[in-house]
Amino acid sequence: MNYKDSYDWGRRILEAAGIQEADWDARLLLETICGTDRNILLVHGERPLSREEESKYQDWIQKRAQHIPLQHLTGEQEFMGLTFLVNEHVLIPRQDTEILVEEVMREMTDGSRILDMCTGSGCILLSLLHYSNDCLGTGADLSREALAVARENARRLGIQACFLCSDLFDKIEDKYDIIVSNPPYIQTGVIGGLMDEVRLHEPLSALDGGEDGLVFYRKILEGCGKHLVRGGGLYFEIGYDQGEAVKGLMEKHGFSQVKVIKDFAGLDRVVSGLWYE
Repeated sequence: MNYKDSYDWGRRILEAAGIQEADWDARLLLETICGTDRNILLVHGERPLSREEESKYQDWIQKRAQHIPLQHLTGEQEFMGLTFLVNEHVLIPRQDTEILVEEVMREMTDGSRILDMCTGSGCILLSLLHYSNDCLGTGADLSREALAVARENARRLGIQACFLCSDLFDKIEDKYDIIVSNPPYIQTGVIGGLMDEVRLHEPLSALDGGEDGLVFYRKILEGCGKHLVRGGGLYFEIGYDQGEAVKGLMEKHGFSQVKVIKDFAGLDRVVSGLWYE
């Protein structure tokens, strides 16, 4: 098959499987395999695929039709202008989380000490370190498999960071200027209704926030005070309907100047506050 015929075939297979962005996914998988860009489809659609390219493309399309995430096939996801390794052991970085990173960047200063709790792929911490000067960063996660991904991302990006296997603050000893976290926050009862790509292929431990979705916010708030310097900042990503609840929890635990930040869709996305206790 030539390039365009392969794309058309892949798109039809994904559409029949109910993949929402079938045209985008079919094109991106083809470009990844062939090392091409969109211009090839538009201008050189007659380009023949090698036997190896055709075989791999057919394999990837069939796997994507089974709702295996696109990023698990390509092994990569772009976040904050950087390319991160991802696999089944970490959450796939999402554009919504860039709001969290950007909010921290507005307040952080060069030389800040940063703790990323529930670091996963390390995308939050490594982005903050990449776009700052002389900051020191620690990422903590209970999953050793996730930490292996985070360390590899740090290596690929050439960024120095410390990654610790820790049950929240269990292994954390230092104090930090900033603690940032995108913890599990989906209500347990809602997980069964998530898209197959998320429900079946992303780590449950990174999704399940307990009955009300707030379990990890409570646990982090209980332990973070002794690991923040006076005037230090705490930044959480939250679910769209959790703004007031998390704001209330932070105020209850002694945080000042607590605010809820919305994303580009006008939904609550980040809660932040300062520690003066």
